[in-house]
Amino acid sequence: MALLELRGIAKHFGAIEALKGVDLSVAAGEVVGLMGDNGAGKSTLVRVIAGNFRPSEGEIRLNGEAKHFHKPVDARAEGIEVVYQDLALCDNLTAAANVFLGRELKRSVGGLKMLDYPAMYARVAELFKELKSETRPRDLVKQMSGGQRQAVAIARTRLAEARIVLMDEPTAAISVRQVAEVLDLIRRLRDQGIAVVLISHRMPDVFEVCNRVVVMRRGLKVADKPVRDTSPEEVTGLITGAIHVA
Repeated sequence: MALLELRGIAKHFGAIEALKGVDLSVAAGEVVGLMGDNGAGKSTLVRVIAGNFRPSEGEIRLNGEAKHFHKPVDARAEGIEVVYQDLALCDNLTAAANVFLGRELKRSVGGLKMLDYPAMYARVAELFKELKSETRPRDLVKQMSGGQRQAVAIARTRLAEARIVLMDEPTAAISVRQVAEVLDLIRRLRDQGIAVVLISHRMPDVFEVCNRVVVMRRGLKVADKPVRDTSPEEVTGLITGAIHVA
């Protein structure tokens, strides 16, 4: 049984059909690459899964059970986390403060509630160790590389005990070495049984870490294939419309 299943998802914005009956399934421990040109519907689909948009038609199922998300907090309560392209990190805070932002640990001292920094530093150190990242809890985000910033954003999803992580262009605008770091982080999530949906324009990244590639064009799903059964040339043809469906 698929961990996440979308059935006939459609999304209309007035007369604009952003999604047209999209079916998609993702299993635990599977990485699915979601590809398509600008305006293909990738981001809209992810926002439907994340609870930002309610589908106009269709249903979302988790472990076979239909779910209705009215807002992002509903999706997060079901273990769905999003790592957006801008990462939504606070540059002036430490890695630990960013990971725990909005859900800080507290302890009571003389009847007063205070932030429990030692506990937060220790927990974040554990998360970075799990991810095999060299990022340190006390490091300031503004001094970090792109790969380290991704580690902070991904650690935040692990703190929430996510079952599904949606990643929006995680390797855009970073160096080759940092891309390798981020792809390793994705593998760590996969190896821990977490389902990952990876939006990316970078063909090598998708073919390196994904089990399947899903191609969208103009709101339609035009392909859903194991990466071993396709090629960058075929995927490019599907994205551009040179190949209509596969």
